[in-house]
Amino acid sequence: MESTNTPRSALKPDDIHKVSPALASYTQRAITEDLWKRPDLSSRDRSLITVAALIARMQTIGMLHYFNIALDCGVTPAELSEVVLHLAFYSGWSNALAAVPILKDMFAQRGVATHQLPEVSPKLLPLNEEAERQRATTVEQNFGAVAPGVVQYTTDLLFRDLWLRPALAPRDRSLITVSALIASGYVPQITYHLNRAMDNGLTQQQASEMLTHLAFYAGWPPVFSALPVVKDIFAKRSGSTSKKGS
Repeated sequence: MESTNTPRSALKPDDIHKVSPALASYTQRAITEDLWKRPDLSSRDRSLITVAALIARMQTIGMLHYFNIALDCGVTPAELSEVVLHLAFYSGWSNALAAVPILKDMFAQRGVATHQLPEVSPKLLPLNEEAERQRATTVEQNFGAVAPGVVQYTTDLLFRDLWLRPALAPRDRSLITVSALIASGYVPQITYHLNRAMDNGLTQQQASEMLTHLAFYAGWPPVFSALPVVKDIFAKRSGSTSKKGS
């Protein structure tokens, strides 16, 4: 059972108010009372997006608060553990490790034991052999002579291992990956991963709302940098759907 003394945030609203009353007001009105209540994403999805942005940007000040919110919104400890693992590959080991002390204390306070967390080597989900063959061939042709080690690890560790771990649904893996890419400003990587996310079940409406959510947690510039790419993806997918239906 969760302790009633569990700390919920590194900052209290009054702390913010003493520095910037306007910031405290915007936080309450725009984020707490509006953004998180918008209907196009569930609170669980918003939690995953926020956690991904915080880890991607190594913003530890918000982790205690939003990791707790994620658990309260239905993200399981095993899923949150797997988010940290996944983002080690997409945001870097140091970014993932920055979350470890915070989650370690939270898990202890909530009574989460190690056996409740994902296995080191679980039975993997089925691999889409044809899609993976196409991806691997394209990457090998483009970059095999430039960085063969990166290409090999991408195949062996990411797409034939990490992405097939069952502790996170494929849609959730895609959601946190795209969120981390946008939050980090990695625009060239968005096309592949947003298309993969939508193939994994993320709707256009949800992807659109993800951008709105990230504007507050990553800032407007990274979101506006991503908008032309997302617009192009939406247009191409809509065009493809129209042709299939004609």
